[in-house]
Amino acid sequence: MAQMTPAVAAARGKWAYRGVARPPFALAPRPGQESVWDYPRPPRIEAETRRVLVLDRAGNPLADSTRALKVLETASPPTFYVPAADVRVDLLTPMPAAAGAFCEWKGAATHFDLGDAPRVAWAYLDPFSEFAAIAGCFAFYPALADCRLGGERVRAQPGGYYGGWVTAELVGPFKGEPGSAAWW
Repeated sequence: MAQMTPAVAAARGKWAYRGVARPPFALAPRPGQESVWDYPRPPRIEAETRRVLVLDRAGNPLADSTRALKVLETASPPTFYVPAADVRVDLLTPMPAAAGAFCEWKGAATHFDLGDAPRVAWAYLDPFSEFAAIAGCFAFYPALADCRLGGERVRAQPGGYYGGWVTAELVGPFKGEPGSAAWW
C-alpha cells in the first residue's frame, strides 16, 4: 500500500471546503440533482449499479459494467472505477511510471494508452489503504473515450486534467474550471 508522508498529509489538509457546508458560490441543486459541493473530503467510495459503458473512438466497447465504484470528492464530478474483469485490458498499454500522476487521497496512478489515444485510462494499482476497494480498477477520461452512465453520454470534467464524469444530475461549479485553483 502507498505510504503516508508529511507532504501527503499537508496536501490533504489544504482544502478549505470539505462537503460540510456548501460555499456561497456553489449552485443549488434542483430536485433530482446533487451538488458536488455536498461530496466529502476525504472522498467517499460508493457502489454504482447503473450501467457504465466506455467505447473507443470507433465505437468498440472498452468497458461494460454494472459493478463499478464511484468516488465522490468535494468540488469534482464523480469518477467511476470499473473492475478489470469488465475492461478490455488487453487493448490497454501501461505508460511508464514517470507518466503517472499522484493523488493525495488515492496514491500513485498508472496511466494507460489505447493505440493512438494516450492516457485514455488510469488505475491505482497500490493505493492508500482507505482506497483499497479501487485497487486495479480502471477509470476513463470522458474527453478521450465515449463514456456513458445509465445510457447518458457524460461530459468531461473541465480543465483537461481531472477525470470526473459530468451528468445532468450534477451542479457545480466543478474543480478544473477557470478560477478553481483558489478553492483550496
